[in-house]
Amino acid sequence: MAGLLNISEPNANNHNHNHTDTTLNNKNASHDFLATLATDATNTKQQAASKHSREQIAQLFDLPLMDLLLQAQTIHRQHFTANEVQISTLLSIKTGNCPEDCGYCSQSGHHRDTTKLQAEKRIEVDKVIAAAKRAKATGSSRFCMGAAWKHPSAKDMPYVVELVKEVKALGLETCMTLGMLDTDQAAQLADAGLDYYNHNLDTSRSYYEQVVSTRSYDERLDTIANVRNSGINVCSGNIVGMGESRDDRIDWVHELLKMPKAPESIPVNLLVPIQGTPIGDKVLAEGQLPVLEWIRTIAVTRICCPSSYVRLSAGRESLSDSEQALAFMAGANSFFYGDKLLTTGNASQSGDDRLMRELGLTKQFAAPRAPKQVPVLDAMSGHQSQVVLAE
Repeated sequence: MAGLLNISEPNANNHNHNHTDTTLNNKNASHDFLATLATDATNTKQQAASKHSREQIAQLFDLPLMDLLLQAQTIHRQHFTANEVQISTLLSIKTGNCPEDCGYCSQSGHHRDTTKLQAEKRIEVDKVIAAAKRAKATGSSRFCMGAAWKHPSAKDMPYVVELVKEVKALGLETCMTLGMLDTDQAAQLADAGLDYYNHNLDTSRSYYEQVVSTRSYDERLDTIANVRNSGINVCSGNIVGMGESRDDRIDWVHELLKMPKAPESIPVNLLVPIQGTPIGDKVLAEGQLPVLEWIRTIAVTRICCPSSYVRLSAGRESLSDSEQALAFMAGANSFFYGDKLLTTGNASQSGDDRLMRELGLTKQFAAPRAPKQVPVLDAMSGHQSQVVLAE
């Protein structure tokens, strides 16, 4: 696949021309170069707006790394403010004893005898709000809440709805990951004003059975469709480095493009192998995925999903500053703040602040979904009031 810019090498014979001809040729060459640059930029934007085929996605993965990063960063700047990143904070509101058997996850009840993870009940609302206030004070614009459930129960819904409303009242964007959702649950969260719902595909359809057996791939897609249809922004990503092949990573990107609309937020996780989990033990024994392959996946995701936030999530704490800089060059523009994600470690906040200063990155301000107000007329009294409705 051709690169973005085609700049010809100068012809050695031009040195025989006189000064006047050289000046004229330089002006013409400059004009032609600028015209080509504008055309290439337009063509690139048009290509980014159309969905890539699986073959095209595979060709992107095969590009020389520098060419791939150039394409990804160019497309990124066409859709987002350069050097600006969205920062989130993630809190586990209910930890452990999950009935799912995800092979990478320490929270699975299937692995609790080997991971020794201490399960915790739901966190009280006031403690969640206190954590959200701390997150806002340190510069996060989005507060994400995760619960180790297969799906929320009927008794859980008032709790999570209250959390959404309380966190939004602080001026933060809200995100939740609670497992599967049916249409009614998605509607309740939408009415509460939830901004994003996270439900990762994790990997390709063909490799999925190597990762989890208690929830099907189509069930994941059904939840994403319920979220999308409710009006909530979709957050859906993957985990690379679980033993999958590059073909699986290609298929995962293609799966995103088969959706009616690509997720607004796409976490590209690098597996943190946890001892005691089936996949973690396998990777620790056989070796981890090279970081550059993870960066390639980020870049291809950016090119294929140009308007989505591409998020650095799990695995970032093990990276060097240079590796993280390459990830941002590849088009990542979102990451998690704080020393801990759900149960795994994260890069230190002080380290993140230092790295952002060195890279010249700035924080994006929160932009939560605005509630709608509709006039309501009391037929008896004639009094008119405003009722706030979620989008």
